[in-house]
Amino acid sequence: MKYSRTAAVILVATTIALPAAAQAKDEDAWATASDVGAYGLTAVALGLPLIKGDEQGALQAAGSIGAALLVTTGLKETFPELRPDGSDRKSFPSGHTSRAFAAAATIYNREGPAAGIPAMAVASFVGVARVQADKHFWHDVLVGAGIGMASGFLITRQRSEKQAMIVPWGDTKSAGVSVAMRF
Repeated sequence: MKYSRTAAVILVATTIALPAAAQAKDEDAWATASDVGAYGLTAVALGLPLIKGDEQGALQAAGSIGAALLVTTGLKETFPELRPDGSDRKSFPSGHTSRAFAAAATIYNREGPAAGIPAMAVASFVGVARVQADKHFWHDVLVGAGIGMASGFLITRQRSEKQAMIVPWGDTKSAGVSVAMRF
């Protein structure tokens, strides 16, 4: 399979992050797991094109992640919402989730569904972990995911034709699948 190495890297990162958080009982473990997921996806989105000699892909990844973080930071300053744990007023929107979904959308666009779907699963996990870490409300995470997806898909050009995207989602009470098509 053409993308098996990329998918393997993402799955290994997921395998490392998910068990730690799945057994975690406290917010610190969830916060650490969300850090691993968000920064791991960022490293894959930026590093994979460089390894492949795809400078355009690396620039697009940096642009999409940078744009997501710029919009997220602007919104945090404009709407200073108190975090659930009361630590500061930078809850809205989730920067970790924004970064993770920008990276995942970039991976999906550049590498295809074999690598993109596992990346989206990791990004979804990051969002859930931020809520479990008591750092964000669900609306913070959903807006962060939207910002990340928008920047990833608008800034990153596809390497090949892709028609549909399937994204799993879930939380502690429900789960489902979203389907998106590009026309």
